[in-house]
Amino acid sequence: MRPVLQHALVQNIVALYGVHFANYLFPLVTFPYLARVLGPKEWGLLAFTQAFGGYLNLLVEYGFGLSATREVAQSRDALRRRAELLAGVLGAKVLLSFLALGVGLLIGWLIPVFRDHPQVLWAGVFWALATAFSPTWYFQGLERMRLVASLEVGAKALVLILIFLGVKGPDDTWKVLALQGGASLVATLLALFLAYREVPFLLPKPKGVWEALRLGWSMFFFRSAVSLYTLGNTFILGLFAPPQVVGYYAGAEKISKAFLGLLSPVSQALYPRLSHLARSAPLEAARLARLGLWTMGLGGVVLGLGVWALAPLLVRLFLGEGYEAAVLPLRILALLVPLIALSNVLGIQWMLPLGLDRPFNAIIVGAGLINLVLAVFLAPRLFHVGMALAVVVSELLVTLSMWLYLRRQGKDPLALARTGGGR
Repeated sequence: MRPVLQHALVQNIVALYGVHFANYLFPLVTFPYLARVLGPKEWGLLAFTQAFGGYLNLLVEYGFGLSATREVAQSRDALRRRAELLAGVLGAKVLLSFLALGVGLLIGWLIPVFRDHPQVLWAGVFWALATAFSPTWYFQGLERMRLVASLEVGAKALVLILIFLGVKGPDDTWKVLALQGGASLVATLLALFLAYREVPFLLPKPKGVWEALRLGWSMFFFRSAVSLYTLGNTFILGLFAPPQVVGYYAGAEKISKAFLGLLSPVSQALYPRLSHLARSAPLEAARLARLGLWTMGLGGVVLGLGVWALAPLLVRLFLGEGYEAAVLPLRILALLVPLIALSNVLGIQWMLPLGLDRPFNAIIVGAGLINLVLAVFLAPRLFHVGMALAVVVSELLVTLSMWLYLRRQGKDPLALARTGGGR
């Protein structure tokens, strides 16, 4: 087993599982506490603010988690190139942060619930920006995640302790976001220190910033479209429904995402490896993509069935009394687990390394627009149940569209791996 355990891909998966256990299991400990302590109304406000903060995070992170990871993976032996990428991405994020602050000011003035709770809004803005600056993409591209993973796990553990000590009632909603943002900021600064121990420090230059933005544009476009039927649903629902209803949907969504997150480290570890193999060894890349499809697909089906069957128990366990209305949307969202697992491999792990950014983005944008229309139509009528239906239908369209496109183009990884057509 020693050669297997020493393989970079295996070590990267193990390290990423450490991060994701922190990202998903720690919230599984805290959000039952928060759901009970804050109550449905303030819990819904927290979810609504996190959804808005997610938009700001999306704007500043911009898609560098995919585009810059791919560039680093393809420039592992070029130290100067990696330094230029790091400087360019950080410079771009600083520039985008000013835009995010402007958006925060505008939204805080436009939306009544934020006018009534400005401290919650700006705690959410702080959390979004602090998280967006993480240089995890740099170490992921190098397939060296162990130390950075330890930093992130340590930060999440600290937040867990501080939330239990400092959040005691509905008036403490803003503290949740402030504590999460503070921990992310500390982890980000330490990770940047580690990165600059191995590459020379370069100040961002306009050319490098523009290049980073140009390389990340298609990924930003993709992530923005995805947010229409993932992140945006909580925010859209909050525009039509009271905070309590947002709390029901947010609770169901968090439970389903926590189970889906158990598969995410495999996905993240596959991406840099497939990006590298797509150019140098296409047949090996197809075989690895096929393995990823089987692993993620079977894992998604098992987890999805578990969520559907145990939905009433999961709602009682994680949310408590007063959240019984979350059971039905949770059962609907259980379908997302296998669907997202498959679309992730077909799209991010396979189409992007092959350079199929344009059809990939077209599929995502189409599904995102369909979801937006469904959400606007269903949310005012069926509230949290309608929102769950909208996102599941959209993800089904994404998965089917990707598979059909790859088959028509002769790039289905299952067929290529069987026939050796990846040569």
